[in-house]
Amino acid sequence: MNRQNPKAPRAFRVLGEYNSQVRAFKPNARFYLLNVILTGAVMGVFRLIFNFYVLSLGFNEAMLGNLITTSSFVALIAALPLGYLADILGRKGSLVLSGALLSISILTMALWRSETSFYSMNVLSGIAQSLAGVTMSPFLMENSSEKERTYLFSFGQGLQMTMASVGNWLGGYLPTWMGNAKNVIATSSTAYGDSIFIIGIGAALAIIPLVFLTSPKLEHSQRAIFAPFHYAAKNPMLLTKLILPMLLTSLGAGLVMPFMNVFFRQVHHQSDPVIGTLFAWGSLAMGIGLLVAPPLAERTGKIQLVVITQALSIPFLILLGFSPIFWIGAATYYVRLALMNMSSPVYQTFIMEHVEPSARATVASLTSMAWNFGWAFSPTISGWLQVRYGFGPPFIGTIILYTISVIMYWAFFWRGSITAVPATASAD
Repeated sequence: MNRQNPKAPRAFRVLGEYNSQVRAFKPNARFYLLNVILTGAVMGVFRLIFNFYVLSLGFNEAMLGNLITTSSFVALIAALPLGYLADILGRKGSLVLSGALLSISILTMALWRSETSFYSMNVLSGIAQSLAGVTMSPFLMENSSEKERTYLFSFGQGLQMTMASVGNWLGGYLPTWMGNAKNVIATSSTAYGDSIFIIGIGAALAIIPLVFLTSPKLEHSQRAIFAPFHYAAKNPMLLTKLILPMLLTSLGAGLVMPFMNVFFRQVHHQSDPVIGTLFAWGSLAMGIGLLVAPPLAERTGKIQLVVITQALSIPFLILLGFSPIFWIGAATYYVRLALMNMSSPVYQTFIMEHVEPSARATVASLTSMAWNFGWAFSPTISGWLQVRYGFGPPFIGTIILYTISVIMYWAFFWRGSITAVPATASAD
């Protein structure tokens, strides 16, 4: 690899380093990133319009909260058995099955528009979410070396968010196109349902790149269904420090993040195309933040980046929740998204680097459970609060929980310290 000219402008050196790291990605990582491109666009559409789809059928925000809770609660309780299943299926089989279940759940909700269908398919999507969650981090660790690892984690999430911005933009207009085709209004359940069906097909197409992955299966002796409990019993303090701040963050995020499209419609009275465009730029801002995270982490340190960016996001969250002016809310939404989320893959890499290689799938299961725990309970609480008191209490809860989690990151890892596990050779 050629070294960068030290006299070149810093921006060119950073771009050159980024190009060098991306070129180092292994074939498996590249196929995975193709899947990320397709899935990111599909889920960008889905997350924008699904809430509107449910509301258009006559259901309320409380049911929306219950649906989000259902998928997240299933993802929570399924993480341990699915971690064992993922070892049996291998990384490739797990990712393919996850994509198939996601596609089936979306298509079914588009075709059968009933409360029973929504709840049962959110169970299925929770399983898909959990299976992907316990597989992704070990897969990326196995298909990267220490040098480009942080870049791969961040590039994957950044690319996903960038494509989500495309999906958000399309989602703002897709119901209008579907409505015109059926001669119904864009906010009708027919227009939303047909849009959901289209993206269900897109989710199925996103599986194709995963078929080309190569993934060795673990030997029977390497599998242990009780491994998470065994590792937790051996390393209680380490796991508490790694997981507790993430748990509090997930509790806070679940109070407001699933409802941001409803927030901009009800509080700021914006239309679907405006919200779609807003979400598109928001996803792009998040994607840019994720892409610039690796060089920043190299400069500041991983945990320092986590603390600084998440702490800086809190004032913008306050403005987002309580400013009566739409353009202020929109601007702070962009900045908060970029700051709060750019540290996510950096922290995932930090976690994987501080546990033994044999325990990475186990810890991925536990961190997935911690993240889904908050989303399993907070949306139901938030939906209930919104129906009775509006968005004020959920935002206050999120601000408090985020503040506590930032203090914990600082106390556990910046002020204190833990030792990284020596790197081992990565899989080809």
